[in-house]
Amino acid sequence: MTRRLSITLRLTLLFGATSVIVLLALGYFITETVEHHFEEQDLDILVGKIELARHALSGVTSHAGLDGLSRQLSDALVGHSGLSMTVLGPGGHILFATPNAIFPPALLSLTGTAEHVSTGLVVWNQGEHMFRGLAAVMPIALADVSPVTVAVATDISHHAELLGTFSTTLWWVMGLAALLSAVLGWVATRFGLMPLRDIARISRETSIDRLNDRIQLNSIPIELKETATEFNDMLARLEDSFRRLTDFASDIAHELRTPISNLMTQTHVTLAHARTIDDYREVLFSNVEELDRLARMVSDMLFLAKADHGLIIPLLETVNLARELTELIEFYGITAHERDVTLQLSGAGIVMGDRAMLRRAMGNVLSNAIRHSQPGGIVRVIIDGHDEVSVRVENSGAEIAPEQLPRVFDRFYRADPSRHPASEGAGLGLAISQSIIHAHDGKIQASSSNGLTRFTIQFSGGVN
Repeated sequence: MTRRLSITLRLTLLFGATSVIVLLALGYFITETVEHHFEEQDLDILVGKIELARHALSGVTSHAGLDGLSRQLSDALVGHSGLSMTVLGPGGHILFATPNAIFPPALLSLTGTAEHVSTGLVVWNQGEHMFRGLAAVMPIALADVSPVTVAVATDISHHAELLGTFSTTLWWVMGLAALLSAVLGWVATRFGLMPLRDIARISRETSIDRLNDRIQLNSIPIELKETATEFNDMLARLEDSFRRLTDFASDIAHELRTPISNLMTQTHVTLAHARTIDDYREVLFSNVEELDRLARMVSDMLFLAKADHGLIIPLLETVNLARELTELIEFYGITAHERDVTLQLSGAGIVMGDRAMLRRAMGNVLSNAIRHSQPGGIVRVIIDGHDEVSVRVENSGAEIAPEQLPRVFDRFYRADPSRHPASEGAGLGLAISQSIIHAHDGKIQASSSNGLTRFTIQFSGGVN
């Protein structure tokens, strides 16, 4: 199986390759620029000497003047040890030549009757020396003498040696620069990918006992900030879910322990002595009540488990809220009467939903309001069917503390457990109501102030 390269190695190779390409291009540009500078410098010198020879030839008006041409050109070249010049007359006759002046035939092959300068410099080697030369054909003032060829050359050996040394040094420096760029690229990549290693470390160390670790967003680059934020949110959801699951399991154990303990204690006490049939019947009736409570609790927990996995699918039908709530008020009328609580209903509204499920949700809220209403109080049920259909259930009584409001829909949660005996329920009613309303794409909220507690159910849409 082919081994995959790490991101660090890939970026390091990319940095190195990019640096090599850039440095090669830069080195080539610098070398060509220096060489071109030397060439321009030599061309200026050679053109100057060509002009000097032209000036000298323009002053030759007789054959006797040709004899003085050599002395004039020799004097002009004094101090220029690296320069060579030759002047060729008709038939290749040498009119003037510096010592050791050897020019290649390619440079001396210019012909013509008018002034003509070669189009480019010619470079050649002569022994251990390198020369760059220029030639020109120019007329002479003597009418019976054809134009002469003037060739000028300069020794560029020192230029070539300097350029060679410069090129070698330059390529060494650039090679080291490319290597240094690759090393620095590796360091920068390792440092830049540190947030990814932090994410990997936190993922590796995440366990049931360590769900509170988070990635520090202030040190995360902007490209990874969204990923880190989503990762932190995921950890927060896991932590919250595990906390809720732990609390749920603890609450289940606590809630089931009481009825099971009652059943076991009552059964052991009954079996300890012989009883009459009526005594056994009374114990069985008592056990039935506890078993019925256990059955309801198990049924409610199964319902909530389905809700958590999105398995509650309402059957949509037209639901008349006023009619359903009227029947619920009649059903809970006896309980309200026993607690000296008055029930009032106002408003009307129609929604699309599962009638049985909505009836259960609103019944749980209404039952909760009756239980927590003070004697002589009023429970008001208000239906608002205008823009968005909503149901408000208000009761007077003890307020719910602000820090407890966010948890009233938690399973098994009771704001004041000491005030609610086990017979009043397991604390799952509001959690079930919330799951049902959410399954209908609605919202349910609680508020409590000024001696009034209000639960508001808001549906996503109504039927006009």
